[in-house]
Amino acid sequence: MSSTALLFLVLGLGLMAWIAARTRAAAFADGGPRGGATRHSLPMYHGWYVALWAVLPALLFLGVWSAVTPGLINGAVLATPEAAALPAFGMERTAILVEARQLATGQLPGAFNPQAQALAPAFEAEIGKYRLIGTVLALVLAFAGGAYAFTRIRPDFRARTRVERLVMAVLLGASLIAILTTIGIVASLLFESIRFFSFVSPSEFLFGTQWSPQTAIRADQVGSSGAFGAIPLFWGTIFIGAIIAMLVAIPLGLMSAIYLTQYAAPNVRKWMKPILEVLAGVPTVVYGYFAALTVAPAVRDLGVSIGISSASSESALAAGLVMGVMIIPFVSSMADDSIAAVPSAMRDGSYAMGATSSETIRKVLLPAALPGVVGGVMLAVSRAIGETMIVVMAAGLAANLTANPFASVTTVTTQIVQLLTGDQEFDSAKTLAAFALGLVLFIVTLLLNIVALRVVKKYREAYE
Repeated sequence: MSSTALLFLVLGLGLMAWIAARTRAAAFADGGPRGGATRHSLPMYHGWYVALWAVLPALLFLGVWSAVTPGLINGAVLATPEAAALPAFGMERTAILVEARQLATGQLPGAFNPQAQALAPAFEAEIGKYRLIGTVLALVLAFAGGAYAFTRIRPDFRARTRVERLVMAVLLGASLIAILTTIGIVASLLFESIRFFSFVSPSEFLFGTQWSPQTAIRADQVGSSGAFGAIPLFWGTIFIGAIIAMLVAIPLGLMSAIYLTQYAAPNVRKWMKPILEVLAGVPTVVYGYFAALTVAPAVRDLGVSIGISSASSESALAAGLVMGVMIIPFVSSMADDSIAAVPSAMRDGSYAMGATSSETIRKVLLPAALPGVVGGVMLAVSRAIGETMIVVMAAGLAANLTANPFASVTTVTTQIVQLLTGDQEFDSAKTLAAFALGLVLFIVTLLLNIVALRVVKKYREAYE
């Protein structure tokens, strides 16, 4: 029996257990053999209790069995006489075993290696045997679990409590996935970064001004012969994402939020706000094409026209302008919500004192909504410094420490992509540098998000 068919069979047994348990529990309230007793839980909870006992042990067993059986099957096949002619341990031996397994399961129409063809019947027999064993044991567990739970059904049994505890455990596990994933990411970055800092000094990496990662060419070279000063990368990230992009996003996002909340008619706001927020859903590669094919040539021509002969077709200004347009919705949405959340009594009081609309916005609404606006800006900055595609396609790959917006620069994320692209060995400083850059970027982004969330929390507490 295939794994899919067995899964549906176990679920079908769970459904039957749910129906049987619910019917028996419903009889308690309908004057059944124990109808006079006080019923603790509804029949539905009894049904779920028995169904979970019938399904969960069998599914857990199938999950473990599917992870264990490949090794058992390989061991059984290698013990057959046909496996005696296999080569010694190595890639060739593994390739033959994989091909034989694919032949046995029907994934390959024919064999390329005669030894794989000879091993295919043994694989087919062992797969069938272990699949039969797994099917029988799973059905036995399903019947045993369902029967055990079914015998516990009685009017005073706390089925609802047991089911709710299980649901709480499932929800707790789901909530822990994000935490455990974050811990795993941090651990992997730390482990590889420690390996990188065994080749390169942390002070050189954090404060060096030359970035030219290279791998060792000769056997007598230890670590690497390149330069790993990451200051040009950090500056490029700040220059594009935190300066140029913010000079575009903050004024446009804030002014659009003010217009939509204070001046726009309801029908205009109903259409303009969703259109503005569509910018956040456009794929970044589309922004990258727009930056590379439209904005970058225009920026280069602008630089040449004002006398900057070194203006490049890949520039920080082109990438920053497009990135700023991309993150306008982050600033606009947060500012919109913050301004709209200011109590109307403050606005009405300003008007009652004789202030105009512009004065009310400048002196009352914006100061009151400032924490929310700042939170939106911080979230937008954290989004901008993690952007990759726009920088790759419009800003270039040169690690230049320059304040010229018409020059080519690069960022941390772009260098991470470049370092990990292609066939790379994970025992050189060149490749491990990507993890050190990722760790720094992770820490900076985490700090920005923490600051933004604290500001937003303070704002929400002020007007609840």
